[in-house]
This record gives sequence, C-alpha cells and structure tokens, in this order.
Amino acid sequence: MAADDPGLFQRLRDTLDVLVREVAKFGIVGFVAFIVDTVGYNFLVFGPHFKNMLGYETTEGILHDTPLRAKICSVAAATLVAWLGNRYWTFRHRRRPAVGHELVLFVTFNVVGMIIAVLCLGFSRYVLDLHSQLADNISGNGVGLVLGTLFRFWAYRTFVFPGVALAEGPHVPGASDTKNAKMTG
Repeated sequence: MAADDPGLFQRLRDTLDVLVREVAKFGIVGFVAFIVDTVGYNFLVFGPHFKNMLGYETTEGILHDTPLRAKICSVAAATLVAWLGNRYWTFRHRRRPAVGHELVLFVTFNVVGMIIAVLCLGFSRYVLDLHSQLADNISGNGVGLVLGTLFRFWAYRTFVFPGVALAEGPHVPGASDTKNAKMTG
C-alpha cells in the first residue's frame, strides 16, 4: 500500500460521509417537493379552505372529480422543484454536463415514482373505497411517497447523477490522486 493511499477504513468512512450528506440534502429537497406536491394536490382536489362570499367553506377543488389527474399535476410541479434542488445542491458534485439527458432521466424516474404514488392512491380510492382527504393523503402522500422516495434516491444516484463524488471530502473512492490533490491543496 502506498504511503499516500488511505486505508480501507478511511475510504469506507469517506464513502459513508458522502452518502450521509447526500441523503440529508436529498431529504431536504424532497421535503420541499413534498410540500409542493401535497399542497398542490389538496388545493386541486379539495380546494382552498376559506369561506366564500356566502360564508360556506369551499371543499371542492377544480379537479375534485379527477383526483388521479390532480396527483399527476402536483407531482409534475414537485418534480421540477426536486430536479432543480437535486441538480444544483444535492448532487451538484455528480451532475452531468448534458443537462437535457440528465433531465430526461430525472423525469423518467420521477414518472416511475409518481406511478408508485398514483397506484397507492388508486388502490385506496378504488379498491378500498376510501374517499376522504385523510385517506388520500395517507395513501398517496404517505405510503406512495415513502416507496417512491426510496426508488428515486436509488435511481438518481445510480443513473441520473452517477458521477464520482469529487467535491465532498479529502478522499473519495474511485477519484484520481490528482483530482483529490486539487481539492485538498
């Protein structure tokens, strides 16, 4: 082993440090996207919760009769927020120079994540016959979100932002010594 080559323990620690930072940033970006998705869905299906001119609370949104379409719209808005946050913050050290290719991959994997959430919502609505706001939020924004998020994190790291994490620490496994020397010196 060369004198400047860190040991296995240090490489594992560096890898874990990068992973922890990515997970934390991914979680923050995901939380913001979750707010966009949840607020957007509830607004589209259940409407703004304020008293109208007659004093009655509005309980129907413009897409009240089409909750799956509303979910698709809210996820689309959240996807744009998530791509910007993940590209320019979470995975900025991994992003591709070909922005268009990266965006296509990102959207593709978000569509799969959205399908996971929509399937959970559809199961709740049309198989279990649950139509309340609470049931929609638990199935679409709870169960669907968790399953979709696990899938997305794996897909983003593996396919969308696959580059070696060069800017995250003094030594990153797989990075060349000259790149590491530029980072630390």
